[in-house]
Amino acid sequence: MLTLRATETFTQDIKKSRFIAIYGPVSDEQEAKDFLATHSDLAANHNCWAWRIGQVYRFNDDGEPSGTAGKPILQAIDGQGLDHVAVVVIRWFGGILLGSGGLIRAYGGTAAMGLRAAEKAEVIETDGATIVCDFSDLAIVKARLLSNGVTIPTESFTGTGAILEVQMAKPLREAIRAMVRDLTRGRAEMRFDDE
Repeated sequence: MLTLRATETFTQDIKKSRFIAIYGPVSDEQEAKDFLATHSDLAANHNCWAWRIGQVYRFNDDGEPSGTAGKPILQAIDGQGLDHVAVVVIRWFGGILLGSGGLIRAYGGTAAMGLRAAEKAEVIETDGATIVCDFSDLAIVKARLLSNGVTIPTESFTGTGAILEVQMAKPLREAIRAMVRDLTRGRAEMRFDDE
């Protein structure tokens, strides 16, 4: 499964209308909404968009005839096997009507050409967990977590130790749990967010 490395743009003119595709990686639905709000141009005639995050997707024609803009943009995302991606295609109307087929080709094509040229990265699904450990185990636990590619976005302290909020690649889940248990001889408590 692939996503995009960064936010990029692609521009083309079709029968005097200017189409600009802006596309980038998003991690969740709120980030997709924020991406669309940030990159839409309210001065343009249409800001049509689509996004996909796993099995969840949305698209919008923004005033274009139904099915001629948002759905072709989503098909461009799916056609390249991309996930965790949002795309907005902005149109400034040039005075020439494109018809339904022309709109489908213009919106879908602008998105597809941009996405094809974009730099891609593999999507690595992650799991979050909370680790509660004593001060005596904290240094070794943190060192081993970091050396195994686990990130520690937040850390807080109690009277006897620390609470670590961690993120790791899904395939490492059970190995990390076993490592924490072994390092602390079962003293640390580790609970995954979905448990």
